[in-house]
Amino acid sequence: MTTHLPRRAAPSAGSRATDRPGDTSPFALALLLRRAHWRVAGVMTEALRPLGMELRHFAVLLVLVDRGPTVQRDLGAATGSDKAGIMRVVDDLERMGLAVRKAVPGDRRVRAVEITPRGVELFDAAHVAAEPLAEGLVADLGPGEREQLTGTLTRFAHPAESEA
Repeated sequence: MTTHLPRRAAPSAGSRATDRPGDTSPFALALLLRRAHWRVAGVMTEALRPLGMELRHFAVLLVLVDRGPTVQRDLGAATGSDKAGIMRVVDDLERMGLAVRKAVPGDRRVRAVEITPRGVELFDAAHVAAEPLAEGLVADLGPGEREQLTGTLTRFAHPAESEA
């Protein structure tokens, strides 16, 4: 089956999506955010590697520190993981002694995940390890630009909270 799309003029070379400075395509912001994510994720991965942890593990610990014991379904939603993915991460965290599953009163089928004292210790160690690497990420920004970038990205990522 062939899908018929309306014929339009081919985009000019200047309007094709890239992630280079000056790109005006409708995909420019998404591409820049993707490239920034890759850069930051690479740096943070290096900070976590000596601790035996991956970003996916840290993301779950972050939710547990922020929210306290959390059911797996909600962990998946908070971290953008599917059911199987979050189960693997929680399994890893349990094997590492960083989290435990506990029964939820009133529902035998549901388990809440809780960070362990060792998990809190490793979470804090990750912040110490990441500090100099995070500083390196923003070293080329001028005075006030780090705060401006943080504020802009916060409003962009959490629009409902910005309006409150």
